[in-house]
Amino acid sequence: MSIISEFKEFTMKGNVLDLAVGVIIGSAFSKIVDSLVGDVLMPLIGILLKGVDFNTLSYKVGEAELFYGKAIQASINFIIIAIVLFLILKAANKGKISSGKAA
Repeated sequence: MSIISEFKEFTMKGNVLDLAVGVIIGSAFSKIVDSLVGDVLMPLIGILLKGVDFNTLSYKVGEAELFYGKAIQASINFIIIAIVLFLILKAANKGKISSGKAA
């Protein structure tokens, strides 16, 4: 078996294609969550905190400027994505068990 045919067989396996689709959908979902957090949630939280703009929250150390507001925003993005993935996996596992298939 030639290296090209082995590579073709490898790339056409279901797991590789499933992973590629998952990465693409995950990337698109991440952009949606970024927009939701950055454009909707953080401005609302800023209003509740009397006009705080998280994009400008920073701390100067010598010549460096540490933008900790952006780190807070990225942390909120992560938490939202983790919660959604948890709920999706929980629903998927529940569907496997209720249909009689092993998890």
